[in-house]
Amino acid sequence: MKKAVIATGGKQYLITEGETLDVELISQESKVVFEPLLVIDGEKVTVGVPLVNTIKVTADVIEAKVLAEKVTAIRYKPKKRVRKVRGHRQGLSRIKISGITATK
Repeated sequence: MKKAVIATGGKQYLITEGETLDVELISQESKVVFEPLLVIDGEKVTVGVPLVNTIKVTADVIEAKVLAEKVTAIRYKPKKRVRKVRGHRQGLSRIKISGITATK
C-alpha cells in the first residue's frame, strides 16, 4: 500500500489512496494535483529534496466549502465589566485521494 506526505494550506498530511480528508480551502472545483514530500511504498521510502518530482498525487474535490467546528475566543477581565466573546469557523475543502502515480 502506497502512502505519501503532501503539503497544502501550510500543513502536512500523511495520506493513502481512497482516503477522504478536510484540508484548507482550495480554489479549484474538480481535481487537484499535489507533489509529495515523501513516498512510502512497502519497504521502499523516497524522500524529496524538497519534493519527489517523479510521483504525483491526484485528488478529487468532493465539497468545495465545508465549515469546521466553531472555535470560541474569550477576553475577560474580572471586576472590570470587560467581557468579549468571538467565534470563528474555518473554511475547509473535503477531498478524496484518487491516486498516487509515477510520472516519467
